[in-house]
Amino acid sequence: MPYPVEYAAPELSLQNINGKTESLAEYRGKVVLVNNWATWCPPCKAEMPTLVAYHNEHTADGFTVIAIEAGEPMDLVSEFADSFNMTFPVWLDPNGESLKTSGNGTLPNSYVIDRSGTIRYAWTGEISKAMLEKYITPLIAE
Repeated sequence: MPYPVEYAAPELSLQNINGKTESLAEYRGKVVLVNNWATWCPPCKAEMPTLVAYHNEHTADGFTVIAIEAGEPMDLVSEFADSFNMTFPVWLDPNGESLKTSGNGTLPNSYVIDRSGTIRYAWTGEISKAMLEKYITPLIAE
């Protein structure tokens, strides 16, 4: 279950699976769900189809998922992303930077950044469609 928070999104820059460095700051103006996950994590695999479907449904409304993989090699992460048709940004985190900035080493964990760059919700564990609709859809509509 998400819990409400209110603090500035971290300055985080990582390499994506295409070899380009991206930062959270580049997504200011969008509602962003940052999802920390791993290819070997069963609840991470279980929630990915839900995240993909929600992203595809809301991307035109200024929403994106940024999926940050916790330490696996690029080829393995790319293969996983392809198998789940992940069209949103997938970042590599070989040194656990994202887990450190979130203060949460449990996988999966997620946080939602509003359009102004403020983290509004954070949670640990698998995300359901009902949770996305209840907590994120209103932020997208703001």
